[in-house]
Amino acid sequence: MKQTILVVEDDLMIRKLISIYLSKAGYDVLEAPDGEAAKDVFLTEHPCLIILDLMLPKVSGEEFTTWVRKQERNEVSIIMLSAKSRTEDKINGLNLGADDYLVKPFDPDELVAHVEAVLRRTGQFCQKIAYNGLCIKPRKGEVLLYNQELKLTKHEFNLLYYMMENPNTVISRENLIDQLYPYSEKIILDRTIDAHIKKLRRKVEEDPASPKRIITVRGMGYRFVTE
Repeated sequence: MKQTILVVEDDLMIRKLISIYLSKAGYDVLEAPDGEAAKDVFLTEHPCLIILDLMLPKVSGEEFTTWVRKQERNEVSIIMLSAKSRTEDKINGLNLGADDYLVKPFDPDELVAHVEAVLRRTGQFCQKIAYNGLCIKPRKGEVLLYNQELKLTKHEFNLLYYMMENPNTVISRENLIDQLYPYSEKIILDRTIDAHIKKLRRKVEEDPASPKRIITVRGMGYRFVTE
């Protein structure tokens, strides 16, 4: 799975330039023009790394960094971008919670190298799949909905993980049974899967009676929807 990077920069040309270079380097890139919009993207998409301009409208880069570091179970890395080149400015940025600090103007290739260096140190914490505020961390056994942890049973977790690994694909009940009970010699009925789905919807859907994430495909099975 690709690692996701959020670029927070109010200068459109700089933001697009950074996005182009990161995309070419193989990353999924999200964008935000200010700190306020960046908060929404952060809570919804769970990026692995944030490239953050300090001189932002609405919410400054420093304020945004402080807010990010107050979020529970936050493992995102931050690279600050700033025209401020004094040593004390860099120290202040790092003390606020940045993992790296790059002075403007910068070479885009150098920025990509800094991104790769930071993710070599922190990337192991960023094994996750996230869609529309729902995030699963398979290595840690965690599921977050808008950054709030959900309590799932083993079967619910495995079911959600398999579906999020195969988004927008119709998955039959038989396939789900094989995933949840691979070594079972007992007869597992379709209604067992339906019961798991019903309980899972109560935890991940805003309205379980009218699901938007896990939908039923009549006569075929279920589909995890990302849009």
